Amino acid sequence: MFACIYLNKVSDGLSLADFAYAFSPLVEETALDTVVIDVDGCELLFGSAYGLANEIARRATRPKTSGGLGCKVSVALAGNPDAAIHAAKFFKGITFITPGEEITGLGDLPIESLCFALAGVAEKKQAGTAGSEEILETLRLWGIHTFRDFAALPTAGVSERLGQAGVKLQRLAGGKSDRHLKLIQPAPVFENSMELEYPLAALEPLSFILARLLNQLCAKLNAYALATNELRVRMKLENGTSHDRELNLPYAMRDHKVFLKLLLLDAEMHPPPLAIVAVSITCEPVKPRVAQNGLFIPLAPEPEKLELTLARLAKLVGEGNVGSPELLDTHRPDAFSIKRFALKGKVARRRGARRATNPRVSVSPCLPFPILAFRVFRPPLRALVDADQGYPKQISAWSSDRSVHGKIVRTAGPWRATGDWWRADSWARDEWDVAVESRAEKGGPRGTSLQVLYRIYRELRDGGWFVEGVYD
Repeated sequence: MFACIYLNKVSDGLSLADFAYAFSPLVEETALDTVVIDVDGCELLFGSAYGLANEIARRATRPKTSGGLGCKVSVALAGNPDAAIHAAKFFKGITFITPGEEITGLGDLPIESLCFALAGVAEKKQAGTAGSEEILETLRLWGIHTFRDFAALPTAGVSERLGQAGVKLQRLAGGKSDRHLKLIQPAPVFENSMELEYPLAALEPLSFILARLLNQLCAKLNAYALATNELRVRMKLENGTSHDRELNLPYAMRDHKVFLKLLLLDAEMHPPPLAIVAVSITCEPVKPRVAQNGLFIPLAPEPEKLELTLARLAKLVGEGNVGSPELLDTHRPDAFSIKRFALKGKVARRRGARRATNPRVSVSPCLPFPILAFRVFRPPLRALVDADQGYPKQISAWSSDRSVHGKIVRTAGPWRATGDWWRADSWARDEWDVAVESRAEKGGPRGTSLQVLYRIYRELRDGGWFVEGVYD
């Protein structure tokens, strides 16, 4: 049996679906003013189906503060949802239609009151199927005015002239439709929590709690065909405070074993200050990553294994020392920061590579002047510089793998660069571009020399000279 609840007047703030959940967990919200519930078995609580309908009508008149709607409703009971909807919409009060006697209760309804949306009839015309307006116009021309008249027509003739849409409408008019309720699905909540019987202060017992919560969370993600790239863990401590940790992943995953290892590594690096009395884990669901491997392209390492490797390295050398270098927007020499490793702009690089290899794409002509490349020495070479009146004239610098020495024949500079004077690591130096005369090339004419262009600088704090790099 199905019960339909119909509001004669819709008001703001009324939730008919929430009201219907008080009588059955199986609720279909057909419209803002119409809901259908499956009442099979509910008569055990209310004595009978008719007693259930009376209870629905009585509770609806209660004020909103008492769990009611504050208005009267029409309630209809029938053997299928569509018959209950028609009866509730066109008969006031409480209506009971015995299963198998739908045409007796609905036969006098006008043919214009057929609910096309509930019958599953397409409003748009399709190949071999008439539209709903055309079906109604055809029925009027035939002299069909009520449900009873339409249900009495031969099914074969209706199918030949009106198609399958007409057959569905005829079954609806006769109260013979058979369909399942389109149940209201609440939004899934991806969060699990657990209250502990006694405080935990060790990592090993905490791992069992995290494993249980992650298993449930990943099972729910898998049931909805989703993954996550963000995990939030909240640990309630003995003193009432909470220890919150957030795990951001570069790829969407749903492997509980990987999550557990990452959380345990994070707990070792950032242990809670006190014993834990409750744990909750929340995740942000996203679509899983889909990758198509090529037949002739070697398989890359799995992202899960890469993430675990990075987490283990971060535990050994520190979180600030693992990641991708990123240049900072500053004039400080060699200023960079370490950001979390993530592959971004991969598609753009591939597109750029395709454009570069595409013969149809025109390539810009060579520039009329040469382009210099600067090779940085890391660390810079400490140098001894003979400076006459502040201008470098002779330089000598060496290390285990390279050396710079000779007479400086040309200079450009100095360019003074300073910054961050308010910090302890402020910097100030004078930079020079110098051409150092070296030995003659082998096989070359006698007396010829080679000039190499270097970038040197002088620290203003202690007056030390350094070779920063060479121009190629």
